[in-house]
Amino acid sequence: MEELTSPDEGGRRLLMQAAEAMRLSARGYTRMLRVAQTIADLSASESVGRIHIAEALSYRRQAPRA
Repeated sequence: MEELTSPDEGGRRLLMQAAEAMRLSARGYTRMLRVAQTIADLSASESVGRIHIAEALSYRRQAPRA
């Protein structure tokens, strides 16, 4: 999976920061990467960029705040 969907450096940094802030599990991290790859594919991009990671993260549902 990592070889096929390896994001650029900016995307990798953003995903790592989001994983810490959102407390993503390994499964959540992989799902974000997979969604970002799909977004990159739909935009006919050859690689996963920061913009694709950001869009994938924007679709992640947050728990309601009390």
